[in-house]
Amino acid sequence: MLRTRKTLWLLSLLAILILALAACAPAAEQVGEPAAEQPAQEEAAPAQEAKEEAPAEEAKPEEASMEPIKIGALAPLSAPGAVVGGEAMRDAMNIAADEINAAGGILGRPMELIIVDTEGLPEKGTAVAEKLINQDGVVAIGGGYHSSVGVAVKEVTHDNHVPIVFAEPWNDTITSVMYPEVFRIAPLNSEVSAVDVKFIIWLRDVAGADINKVVLLTENTDYGIPAAEETTRLLGEADIDAVTFSVDIGTQDFSGIIERVKAEEPDMIMVLATGEASYNFEQQAADAGIGPQDVPMLCNQVSLVSDAFWTNVPDGNYCFVRRVGLPVQLYNDVAKNFLAQYKERTGKEAAESYALEAYDSIKIIAQAIEEAGSTDADAIIEALENIEYTGALGTITFPINSKNPPDKAGVDPKWWHQFPEPAITIVQYQEEGQDSNDTTVVFPETYATGDPIIVGQE
Repeated sequence: MLRTRKTLWLLSLLAILILALAACAPAAEQVGEPAAEQPAQEEAAPAQEAKEEAPAEEAKPEEASMEPIKIGALAPLSAPGAVVGGEAMRDAMNIAADEINAAGGILGRPMELIIVDTEGLPEKGTAVAEKLINQDGVVAIGGGYHSSVGVAVKEVTHDNHVPIVFAEPWNDTITSVMYPEVFRIAPLNSEVSAVDVKFIIWLRDVAGADINKVVLLTENTDYGIPAAEETTRLLGEADIDAVTFSVDIGTQDFSGIIERVKAEEPDMIMVLATGEASYNFEQQAADAGIGPQDVPMLCNQVSLVSDAFWTNVPDGNYCFVRRVGLPVQLYNDVAKNFLAQYKERTGKEAAESYALEAYDSIKIIAQAIEEAGSTDADAIIEALENIEYTGALGTITFPINSKNPPDKAGVDPKWWHQFPEPAITIVQYQEEGQDSNDTTVVFPETYATGDPIIVGQE
């Protein structure tokens, strides 16, 4: 027992001595484990040297070269905008994007199309345009349907120096402000009004219609108000009275307005309200006995969306409808190819004017970037000013530009960056349920495929 205690005491003393010796060892010897890690440090050294010789930034240009080129696009995809028009434009612009990417993209890079919903409202158009530019980083913008949206968005693109090619907004001031960033392939509002009035005069003087008073149903927007004013002025010059009734965009109930229209006893009615509102008025007018089968009526161009038109306006036969772009019989190869793809994608037999315009607005931007060899705004603008683009609408140029300004060319400022020759025809539904592709072209006589049917007159 004594021996055991003595042994334990000796072992304890030995442990104390070992700890004391460890505490007295030199500092370099205390850190013994790092020596085992030294090889790892030596292996890391070459990697560090490589990093210094070839920084990560040198790999970025190759990666950046494959980053997509972003192009923005505007369309009214929800109420109170012209939704059927916006959906048609969306489909058309997606076809353009697919074609561009199938052909190798732009400048060897994929193109990313970012479509935003304007709702047909200027304040929403401003917000989504700012998002496209400042958050999404687009280098250009195409599309656009409503004039009020176009009037607002042009300020955003100008302030941010981003080029835009408007597809459908007609308001003259969009181009007349002469912003370097703003281009348009849709017709001018004043030019469309001139065609409308020439058609009405032709109906009176050539086709034999008795037209002395025209009622204009117009929306209270940057499209409707100037269109009604210019149409009224031109009708007055032709000794035709005009009375205008204004409504808010997206109006659904026209009962009160229709009673006032009936009281005017018009010889013709013009619908300068867009989207679903035009459908509402046309059918409610038909129910009240002053519809397209009772009084000659120039319906809104959204009536070219045949399925939606006949669903919402079953009594819409004999509507006259304005169409922008050449008749199908005169389509070029680009338009024929687009129409085939559009049919496949949408099931529609015909392509609306704004679908053709939307398609061309994206394709012309892509061509301009290719010709510029850059996504720089100034380079794109210069390329657009000098472009000759053959698209679904025909050959598009912008002859009034910085090298040939309006004052030098002797034209109104509204022609600045404006496609000067969009074809405008008047067609007429002459069979119930008819597809707009098969409608009769009645005006101008150059493109006419048949005579107009004039309702309500002996």
